[in-house]
Amino acid sequence: MVQLRDYQDSAVQAVRDSFRSGHKKTLLVSPTGSGKTVIFSYIAAGMAKNNKRILIVAHRRELLKQISGALKKVGVPHAILAGGTPGIPIANVVVASVFTLVRRMKTMKPFDLIIGDEAHHFTPDSSWGKVVTGFPSARVLGVTATPERLDGKGMGLMFDDMVMGPTVAELTAQGFLSHAVVYAPSAPDLGSVGTRMGDYVSKQLEDAMDKPIITGSAVKHYGKYADGKKAIAFCVSVKHAKDVAEDFRNAGYAASHIDGGMDDTERDAVLKAFEEDRVQILTSCDLVSEGFDLPSVEVAILLRPTKSLGLFLQQCGRAIRPHPDKERTIILDHAGNTARHGFIDDDRDWSLADGFVANNGKSNDKVVSVRTCTACFAVHKPTPTCPMCGHVYPVMARAVKHVDGDLVETRRDGEAEAETAEDMMQKKFRVLSSVARKRGYNNPTQWAFNVICGQEASRLAKKVGMRDAQTTNGLTAEERASIWKMTAGKTKSSIR
Repeated sequence: MVQLRDYQDSAVQAVRDSFRSGHKKTLLVSPTGSGKTVIFSYIAAGMAKNNKRILIVAHRRELLKQISGALKKVGVPHAILAGGTPGIPIANVVVASVFTLVRRMKTMKPFDLIIGDEAHHFTPDSSWGKVVTGFPSARVLGVTATPERLDGKGMGLMFDDMVMGPTVAELTAQGFLSHAVVYAPSAPDLGSVGTRMGDYVSKQLEDAMDKPIITGSAVKHYGKYADGKKAIAFCVSVKHAKDVAEDFRNAGYAASHIDGGMDDTERDAVLKAFEEDRVQILTSCDLVSEGFDLPSVEVAILLRPTKSLGLFLQQCGRAIRPHPDKERTIILDHAGNTARHGFIDDDRDWSLADGFVANNGKSNDKVVSVRTCTACFAVHKPTPTCPMCGHVYPVMARAVKHVDGDLVETRRDGEAEAETAEDMMQKKFRVLSSVARKRGYNNPTQWAFNVICGQEASRLAKKVGMRDAQTTNGLTAEERASIWKMTAGKTKSSIR
């Protein structure tokens, strides 16, 4: 059996408690990269041992493969039901394409549990809804990183309980996700782009974004901030994705697009080339926004403005998985999505109710006020002077213009200075201490300090090729004292 991380084990227990308390349809919310597939595979394994029937549903071929691989790791025999697979599976555990399932489920035996991956797609009148209503006696476990719908309707239409996993900030502080930095120009001009079904009209958005120059070209800024790193570019349409890939190739980069219209052989070949580093930049329209799991991806290039918080988080989430060779994640936001939705590690109060609004106050229609320095191109909260270079702004604020310019690092409101290594370590310490208190640890400060020391020891070891160093033993007494001074040195706790 796979060894679960502490937060994964807590999620398993919370789901079981939800069902035991009488809830029939439970939604598990856990960030992209937290191992949601591992969590529900573990749950499925436990039920399979008791001879229960489990149906796991997904909507893409790549997701079916990932789920099947996770089930194999935990030793669960299963069958796959998808286009091209004949007949009705007789196995107690079935991994099924939702679209194939709805055509064949009338002849299938009842299930005890239905698990739905990427459950934010669940709606009563969708194929997902038909599956749930088609097996009325089954409990339902939905799994998603983003319980948010464009139409403003809450997930309470499909679920009666919500189980919250860890936050992105918590997982980043513990080293389970990669720290993300964001660089962004002024938001593109979308004045001529209308809204339909909660998001921008695709054709109008394509006309606005598929241009050689959009506040600095994606190619230019990739070369400046992420040259040679593995990247995914999220585009508006298939045509847009093809054009972006061509621009990268013309600049000398190995780039390829991928879309749902490709046959399986062609699509697999592109993904294999990307995984093997024969392709540096992969461009796509939605196909890799969900479920695509390749930890070596270091860069997300955002070229699709969206009003969907969920889509924004899903896209950024493709690049935040940790990898031994990854120092940080770089998000190149050419779409104005960070100003629209906030940062990926912002705390959000998800709810099953209608009308979700993040607790940072950023809604889908509110653009956060930022100022771009004309001298150094830093982006910061509006102030009379630039906190980065000291440039004094004219009394009359200038209008933001749509021009070719440099991407600059985007920071949270209130961050008046560049985030130093000490700043990052202190923030990490605060998050870890909070995690420890939530878990009921006797000495949260000590635990947070030890985790940070372990991470620093591992980082230093990797520099000299010792990739297996994961303890504080690699730090000298002086280094430990320095970390203590930067983090919790002013508290009353003591480190022995």
